Amino acid sequence: MSNIELGVLLFGAMMLLIVLRMPIAISMMLCGMFGFAMIAGWQPMIGLLSEAPFSRVASNELTVIPLFVLMGQFATEGGISQALYRAARAWLGHFRGGIAMATIGGCAAFGAICGSSVATGATMAAVAMPEMRRYGYSGALATGVLAAGGTLGILIPPSIILVIYAILTEQSLAHLFLAAFIPGMIATLGYALAVFFYVRVRPDAGPAGERSGWGERIRSLGTVWPVITIFLVVVGGIYLGVFTPTEGAAVGAASTGLLSWFAGTMRLRGIGNAMLETAKISGMIYLILIGAEFYSSFLALSLLPQALSEWIGGLGWSPYSILIGIVLLYLVLGCVMDGLAMILLTVPVFLPVVVALDFGIPAEAVPIWFGILILIVVEVGLITPPIGINVYVINSIAPDVPMTDSFKGIVPFFLSDLVRIAIIIAFPATTTWLAGVG
Repeated sequence: MSNIELGVLLFGAMMLLIVLRMPIAISMMLCGMFGFAMIAGWQPMIGLLSEAPFSRVASNELTVIPLFVLMGQFATEGGISQALYRAARAWLGHFRGGIAMATIGGCAAFGAICGSSVATGATMAAVAMPEMRRYGYSGALATGVLAAGGTLGILIPPSIILVIYAILTEQSLAHLFLAAFIPGMIATLGYALAVFFYVRVRPDAGPAGERSGWGERIRSLGTVWPVITIFLVVVGGIYLGVFTPTEGAAVGAASTGLLSWFAGTMRLRGIGNAMLETAKISGMIYLILIGAEFYSSFLALSLLPQALSEWIGGLGWSPYSILIGIVLLYLVLGCVMDGLAMILLTVPVFLPVVVALDFGIPAEAVPIWFGILILIVVEVGLITPPIGINVYVINSIAPDVPMTDSFKGIVPFFLSDLVRIAIIIAFPATTTWLAGVG
């Protein structure tokens, strides 16, 4: 068996293990270790086993992960989502479907300081679901808008998955954050339009709420500006070189913690909970990164990425045809795989293929554009069956809503996602212009 055949075989075996619910990190580690040993020998594999875990997690650049996670946990424990939702509710709630639109706005704002899809959806559900129930929103729209809105947490910077992509591909984190901003705004607008058209077809699904006075609307903005300030300081400071990504994450975490403390919404118990959850999430991410280190080492020896690139190049397809094929494959994988797993498993295989193609944009812009595009496709996987983890999380908060209704509720948002993917493919400048690489 050739090295390339072994690479294909173990890639399939790893996918099967993940589908069978073996932890992602263990699946990558086992297949990577076995493949590395089959090619290089067992003694070199033992040497890799003694060095790789430490060398992977001892990097200073990985410090940014627990800091951004802590920033999100402080935001969650501090109840910042309630203030953001109330502000959006004051401005949009009196429209038909307005409370659902306010939920989208709240998710987008909260995602700017959270960085986690599941946390964004679940946190916003606690404040938005009772309001939507009070005004008689259908279970499908209420759960669908929360599941879809939660996905904004991994797109709008700072995003944990974007941080991992930057480390994995050695790209500028500042460029990736700026590249995600316009697609994040397109996503927010697209979801709001999906609600708008949904309630035009089914008016009973999203009745209008009460109209807030101008005084209440103006006062609500006072709770929003601190979050906007934190976002601008973190992302702007990183991009302008005022501080490194790690320093920016530390500033963001400290600012969010102080904001929650002085607002009186987080006390010592909340700080303890945030620290504990940060340790759990960071430990999980680091273990996955260790597994990915073994798998990447095996891939490098197998020469599978290079062979795949040469094979695709020999097909004679246009670059955009190849890209669309990769996106379609990601959409299928998203139905059965976790988003972080998709990034770590497939980017080392597909990125060399995409970088080798000519899309009519500067070569240094391609990894940025591809990263944002794949992140959007990963978002779609969070709301598509049979996995659709965001849908399951939101449905568990509203157990009286049938699961079939929850999945029906995400259909308009799924269609909005497909339109957004088409826009990003057709117009790479939506990701590269603001980052200054297009």
